[in-house]
Amino acid sequence: MIHSAAIRLYDIAWRAAIPLLRLSARLKDGYNQRRLTSNLPPADLWIQAASGGEAYLAETLIRQLSPGRPTRILVTTNTRQGMEILGKISPPITAENPHCHITAAYCPFDRPALMEAAAAQVNPKLVVLLETEIWPGLLYALRARKCPVHIVNGRMRKNSLAGYRRFAGMLYKIRPESVLAISAADAARFAEIFGKDVVSVMPNIKFDRISFSQEANAVKKSPLIPAGIDFLVFGSIRREEEGNIKEMLKKIRHECRDAVIGLFPRHMHRIDHWRSVLNQVAPTAWRLRSEMAAPAKAGEIILWDTFGELAKAYASATAVFVGGSLAPLGGQNFLEPLTYGIVPVIGPSWENFSWVGDAIFRQGLVEKAANWQQAADRLIRQMRTPPDNERIIRTARAYISTRQGGTEQACRRIRPRLHPVSDQCHAKVSS
Repeated sequence: MIHSAAIRLYDIAWRAAIPLLRLSARLKDGYNQRRLTSNLPPADLWIQAASGGEAYLAETLIRQLSPGRPTRILVTTNTRQGMEILGKISPPITAENPHCHITAAYCPFDRPALMEAAAAQVNPKLVVLLETEIWPGLLYALRARKCPVHIVNGRMRKNSLAGYRRFAGMLYKIRPESVLAISAADAARFAEIFGKDVVSVMPNIKFDRISFSQEANAVKKSPLIPAGIDFLVFGSIRREEEGNIKEMLKKIRHECRDAVIGLFPRHMHRIDHWRSVLNQVAPTAWRLRSEMAAPAKAGEIILWDTFGELAKAYASATAVFVGGSLAPLGGQNFLEPLTYGIVPVIGPSWENFSWVGDAIFRQGLVEKAANWQQAADRLIRQMRTPPDNERIIRTARAYISTRQGGTEQACRRIRPRLHPVSDQCHAKVSS
């Protein structure tokens, strides 16, 4: 039952909002499942992974957890991208460890009445919330059932803290059993809401997900890129920086006429916008990736309208710009191109990856530009004088290896709650 006055008001607000959420482009996917029109399956462990990035973290956590007895795991997510990723990662995990029984579902809307029903259906032994999943309805329902909750890989931005402060009294009463935060700064923000006694620091699980090719030149290159032609990748470009990227394209095409350019919008619904832009910038020299049956021609721009090929493009690249960084968006993942021996160029905004540490710039593993002009100049320089890929891989591997181990730390927190000590199985060694 819903007792708290604040929770009752929260429930009323959600009840009024839910019918309108069917109109949301993001939330209409799985709308009925979010309303809990059908039951969620029972599970020993419930992991909430907001979107695609958190879904990959859930994969890493489950692999390392490596239960030695049958374990039912429910992973919920809020986005279609998260569901697609969970659908891909579940079969190989189950093939490796038949004890894992993984189900993916959309997370119910956080209306307390819905979450109370969801918690009763799943009846988990414990719940893991990845990164910044602080949902009052869910926390209240789990607290009522005395189900332990752990926030893992926790991160909280300053502007998020300002919002949570308004509900600090209510959130403290339904706080999780523990928070493992990815930095001292994040830990301090969580402590302000939940108290210092439940908060500690862990290495970011994302470091454990990073693996390197043994040799940069041994990586299989994309057949779309002709041998001997420079390939420049613009990865994860966001809407707010599209004007700057357009100017960069014009400048780079003028300086490096034969280079092939791969353009990867962060969100597929921006493809139509980029069709219009490229018809202005290079009306006869661009193609959609989905329409390519043969390698690109020198000087062409490829507009990537297919999902899941960015990593292969990084492996083939001469130079890389990683988006979300020219506008104040916090940046996208610039570590992935680094694993292929490419020194990525980013803009001034990288707050989402501050956990990587400033030393990555001092060691020359990432180049940070103050504006789009400087970013374009650095990409042009890299194409004219490519870095030593093998040396970059060696240096990056050494940098990353000293920052790994967060997954096992989280598993040590989870295992005692999931299974008795006598049934625990040693975790796999991190690669």
